[in-house]
Amino acid sequence: MKEETYMFQIQNTLVSLDLAERFFCCDLEACKGECCIEGDAGAPVTEAEVAEIEKALPVIAEDMLPAGRREVEENGVSYIDCEGDRVTTIVDGRNCAFTCYAPGGVCLCAIEKARLAGKIEFRKPISCYLYPVRVTEYPTFTAVNYHRWKICRSAEANGRRLGIRLYEFLKEPLTERFGKEWYDELALCCSEYLKAYSE
Repeated sequence: MKEETYMFQIQNTLVSLDLAERFFCCDLEACKGECCIEGDAGAPVTEAEVAEIEKALPVIAEDMLPAGRREVEENGVSYIDCEGDRVTTIVDGRNCAFTCYAPGGVCLCAIEKARLAGKIEFRKPISCYLYPVRVTEYPTFTAVNYHRWKICRSAEANGRRLGIRLYEFLKEPLTERFGKEWYDELALCCSEYLKAYSE
């Protein structure tokens, strides 16, 4: 009988088994980037990220929607939410102020769009880059969890169709956040876990 395991311990992090078990690959044509639109708070940001966004704002503003520009001009690029976390400014209680739209109604990030066009170097907040994984800091460890949300069902179906696991889909952002050694250890744990689970 196999011993039950509920989390992977990678260095000083506890990682949900969802990263190994869940298939995932964003399908923007299906979801239209709804994760940037729905929700009751903005994306978590650090003070350093706020400074980067403020510095790039003149460029980013070119692609922001008028309502987003007004909100940022009046209230800044971030605020403290009801849980005490610093998050990006939102419009009408839901839309991220930095959203913009591509033909076909696909929601994009004005920050990321500017970076891809070579106008700025800052990518976007790491919390956005890591999504749908959420990272929570505790006094003695860091938790890495999958944020399960109905709007990502198309991404789960797409990942299953393509055979891409969540930890594989997020290789680049996880490596950026935790380092290559950490990711390599995670990938090995996921591979061994899935091998054992299939036996």
